[in-house]
Amino acid sequence: MQEDRINALVPLQGVLCYEFKDLELLNKSLTHKSYSNEVLLSLKNNERLEFLGDSVIDLIMADYMFLTYPDLPEGSLSKIRAAIVNENSLARLAIKLELGNYLLLGKGESFSGGRQKASILANAYEALVGALFCDSDFRTTADVFLPQLIEKIDEYMGACIATDFKSDLQEYTQNRFSCVPLYEVVGEIGPGHNKRFDVKVKIRSQVLGSGKGRSKKEAEQNAAKEALSTFLTDKDSKV
Repeated sequence: MQEDRINALVPLQGVLCYEFKDLELLNKSLTHKSYSNEVLLSLKNNERLEFLGDSVIDLIMADYMFLTYPDLPEGSLSKIRAAIVNENSLARLAIKLELGNYLLLGKGESFSGGRQKASILANAYEALVGALFCDSDFRTTADVFLPQLIEKIDEYMGACIATDFKSDLQEYTQNRFSCVPLYEVVGEIGPGHNKRFDVKVKIRSQVLGSGKGRSKKEAEQNAAKEALSTFLTDKDSKV
């Protein structure tokens, strides 16, 4: 590898707080197929590392969520992972690392804005994870990338699992308490064309959430969201 390329990769290693033992792995993770096709056919691109990195990210996510949210059902865990491990989300993580500045792209891809393309950035992020895993081990890779992923998980958890809070709450209570939530309308305000409903949700006769809405359905969703938030912030809560 040329010295100018080695020097160009120094800032990225500083951001990662990790110094590669094998810089060729790092370089390969940032080499798009358009570059190897145009410049040097024998040069390996990042597709194989991308394949590996995708699996490593899944494992990092699964390991963290399994230990951190012991009461969340499989369906909810899968929703969180799907929300984080997707092209747009990974591309945003790549942008934070400024990976576009380090990519080796063919002239055509570079001129067409390849350094800003979500698909190329997401693939490069996965390849970078794969490269660091090959250069070290699982725990080191998790230490480097998990803080970035946790930030995304926390954003998603702030939205309280999903938009269908009633389904998530029912799945949660069935798995944890072997029961289903019961919703009760406790108030209606306003004329028929502009009503506001006030709903409470009970689990084993205990009120654990309340919500308001322009329809019973909206109020129930908001009540379920509040109940879910209670469970997720207090993992030792009992009913």
